[in-house]
Amino acid sequence: MKANETKVDKFLATNETTFAIPVYQRNYDWTLAQCKQLLYDIVETGRNEETNAHFIGSIVYVHDDVYVASGLTELTIIDGQQRLTTITLIYVAIYRLAQELNNQMLVNRIQKTYLINEFAPEEEKLKLKPTDNNKEALQHILNSKGKEEFRGGYSKIIENFDYFRSAITAENFEVVQRGLSKLIFVDISLDRQKDNPQRIFESLNSTGLELSQADLIRNYILMGLSRIEQNRIYKNYWEVIEKNAKDETLNKTKVSEFIRDFLTLKNKEIPNKGDVYIKFKEKYPTSTIDELELVLTELKSLVKYYNKLTNPKNEADKLIRTQLEYINRLEINVAFSFLMKVYEDFSNDIIDKATFISVLSTVQSFTFRRFILGLQTSSLNKIFMGLYYHKDFDKSNYLNSLQKILLNLSRTQRFPRNTETINALKEKDVYNIKPKNRTYLFERLENFQNNESVVIEGSSEITIEHIFPQNPDPKWKIELGAEEYNLIKENYLNTIGNLTLSGNNGKLSNKSFLDKKVMNIDGKEQGYVFSRLWLNRDLKEKTKWDKSEIEARANTISERFIKIWEIPDIDIEHEVTNDEINIFDAEDPKHKKLEYAIFFNERLEVTQVARLYIEVFKRLFDLQPETFFTSEIGERLNITKTPETSGLRQAASISETYFIESHLDNISKFDRIKQALTIFGFEDELSIKYAD
Repeated sequence: MKANETKVDKFLATNETTFAIPVYQRNYDWTLAQCKQLLYDIVETGRNEETNAHFIGSIVYVHDDVYVASGLTELTIIDGQQRLTTITLIYVAIYRLAQELNNQMLVNRIQKTYLINEFAPEEEKLKLKPTDNNKEALQHILNSKGKEEFRGGYSKIIENFDYFRSAITAENFEVVQRGLSKLIFVDISLDRQKDNPQRIFESLNSTGLELSQADLIRNYILMGLSRIEQNRIYKNYWEVIEKNAKDETLNKTKVSEFIRDFLTLKNKEIPNKGDVYIKFKEKYPTSTIDELELVLTELKSLVKYYNKLTNPKNEADKLIRTQLEYINRLEINVAFSFLMKVYEDFSNDIIDKATFISVLSTVQSFTFRRFILGLQTSSLNKIFMGLYYHKDFDKSNYLNSLQKILLNLSRTQRFPRNTETINALKEKDVYNIKPKNRTYLFERLENFQNNESVVIEGSSEITIEHIFPQNPDPKWKIELGAEEYNLIKENYLNTIGNLTLSGNNGKLSNKSFLDKKVMNIDGKEQGYVFSRLWLNRDLKEKTKWDKSEIEARANTISERFIKIWEIPDIDIEHEVTNDEINIFDAEDPKHKKLEYAIFFNERLEVTQVARLYIEVFKRLFDLQPETFFTSEIGERLNITKTPETSGLRQAASISETYFIESHLDNISKFDRIKQALTIFGFEDELSIKYAD
């Protein structure tokens, strides 16, 4: 490695040299804000006669003494392409201004010094050799002279050049030139035979280069390959992955998220968002091109389905697209690692369309019922990450085996049954949940078995309305009486029984129930009696709106709810096994020994309940010691620093300074462990296996 302080203009002026941006580099993506800041710094430097230099960072490149066919030296830029490309755009802006000013001397100097290699073949003339998608844009701004529109779609090259072209004028271009001549950077030249470009790149990233996990993975895959192999692998695989792993509505890349889901599927463990690159390297140490292509082939296959999960509009089948749109609205992204493989099975005719739709529907029912109950969303991560390769997931009995797995889940992972779901739905504030979830709920309730669908999402005509209003007209209090009025306002206002759909929310507003029911201003039939919506059908017959009517309507809607988000109607055999089981579902530990336990995915070699008791509380104390003193668990355990004076019959140490009572039978020990796990929110983290 060689490092020198170098002037930018001298670097770009190097004769017969091409600055190549390899395909593994991220796209040119500097924003206008960054461009404005750079130009401001250049102008200020150019104006300040006392300033001799302005530092802009480093440019790192591999100097292999590689020559392209034309005899040009090619430098592969590893770090600095954003600044190098932006400075080139500034030179192009000056070049185009010089053309307009008929300053031929300046035209020739800028063009032949900083922009092209004069004697190279036409296709090799550009000094800066960006990736293909940017090369077309760069050639356009050099050659079009503003007479033609760029037809290659949106481009940051075009957008940023247009800014520089408008900001650099006849009045300031000389100042800009002086500023450019004062720019310096650290010129870091690597020798591939002696240096490790990937390791240096990682080091640069760790000290502030803002690259995504996907950027790092792309560089890891491609950087060590020859130029020919880089281009082939990029075109055949990575470009396809980048094109498909994208939220097309927001035009936002999702490659990092896609690979995270892929690793979750493979490892049955969800990597932290910032560890995706590290986990990918651990899983796939790229030793040969053949091994590399195996993993890229799988990624390329699955990304097609990830694209449709992220962008349901790309699914041609209407029924499937509808289910995908529902999943998209519920933001069940945690299930993507599982659903990608199910989608692939459908595409490969392993399952038919009906089964695929049933799987999508089951996933919705499972997750939405859990949402209504307010069960921990963190449990979903553990459920879906290992679901496709679950030992009981039988691909020959696809839907039935999947449903059995979900129905057999217990406690915080459970598939909520009808009774608890209905009870939770009646009491839940469904008005102040996420707007996407709220419209999903009411749209599906309204459209169940309807021939003509009502669209709420994005509609300005249909809104969700309170029947008993948020700010009621005084008539409500008179009609209901103060006690019931206050009861409804405090306990029923935002519940499912008091909410409906309306196309006239503003007009119905805070009026009394009977006024809302029959409203027909200017013959426009705003009242409930004129509505064709299912959710308003029962309101047509009502003569009053009170607590009993809200509860009755909640019952009617609940019946419809459990038909839409139905629980699978299959028999579950609760087998008594001696396998690993959550401690909350385990049999009475009296007179039993353990084979081992699993706590936070770590195997504990404990054979006695007494030993498990101490290990669990040691680890809980290490994780959250304050909880032992802010909840009832500390008092129940008799936690103390002075066991000799605190009446502990059998003191057990859980830290260097604290002790708890351990003179308990096995059942009591289990009770205290379960109470602590509930308080800490770790109910799913401890499993045991009894000894035979």
